[in-house]
Amino acid sequence: MRCLITNEPWEGPEPYSPAGLRLLDRRLKSLAPLPYTREQLLEEAAARAVKMSIQGMQPKVSTVLRAIEGRMEIVDNDGRYIVKPPNLIYAELPENEALTMSLATTLGIEVPVHGLLQNGDQTRSYFVRRFDRVGWNKQPVEDFAQLSGASRDTKYDSSTERLIEIIDRFCTFPALERMKFLDRLLCSFLTGNEDMHLKNWSLITRDDKVELSPAYDLLNSTIPNPRSREELALPLRGKKSNLRANDFWRYLAGERLGLRAALIEQTRARFASACTGWPARIEASFLSAEMKTRYLILLTERRERLGSV
Repeated sequence: MRCLITNEPWEGPEPYSPAGLRLLDRRLKSLAPLPYTREQLLEEAAARAVKMSIQGMQPKVSTVLRAIEGRMEIVDNDGRYIVKPPNLIYAELPENEALTMSLATTLGIEVPVHGLLQNGDQTRSYFVRRFDRVGWNKQPVEDFAQLSGASRDTKYDSSTERLIEIIDRFCTFPALERMKFLDRLLCSFLTGNEDMHLKNWSLITRDDKVELSPAYDLLNSTIPNPRSREELALPLRGKKSNLRANDFWRYLAGERLGLRAALIEQTRARFASACTGWPARIEASFLSAEMKTRYLILLTERRERLGSV
């Protein structure tokens, strides 16, 4: 067995290890399953969609953790966690997102506390802690659609180059954020995430500093939809597919981000080191055998395209 939150080996009778529970709250001793079936969760998500401050294509509900009672509760307001139930069309999205977010952490990408929750019917939902809430205070966050004057309907009408312009315009220390941006874009390409549109990039203000927010919605959107032919949501060098090593290293990192050759080589080495451990993490994930195989095949192909990172 493995903990649904940390994905580390766990021999206890419950699906969550003590270490996993402590990530949510140090007082938490156990966590009851969400008292809903997959279908009921989807009904709750549909009924509450207009009340949620965070929208998106995947159905979701807002929850709070009742640590003393050891349970998650769905709420309309002041939620601290976003919970995404299993999708009726695309298979294994909760397990997929939990894995992809964990892969990002091996690259040093900042992500919120996240993991899997057991539902009442033994299916699993994905959860992530809201990073725009600290206690009762709301952290200022604006996504790149807002910052560029785009809408939900035009969130794909941009480019990777335009994202860099937004970083340069609004971030306190844009040179630092450019490095973080490169890591996230490379991670998205390697993990088959072709849905990083304008609303999946955000800036947050913390300690009077404007910077990239913790990463969210990191999902291998290619393996549940093998017919997809795109590789990036927003074109790079005018292309959304058939991207090659030079597009990322020479053009993006060198020409557009202005990184020195030594820094680019350090990034390549860091990615190569992290990606070496990804197959083991994929094999140890909660994905089915078929989905693990799809993920591994795509990862191998993408690593070769990036120059065997």
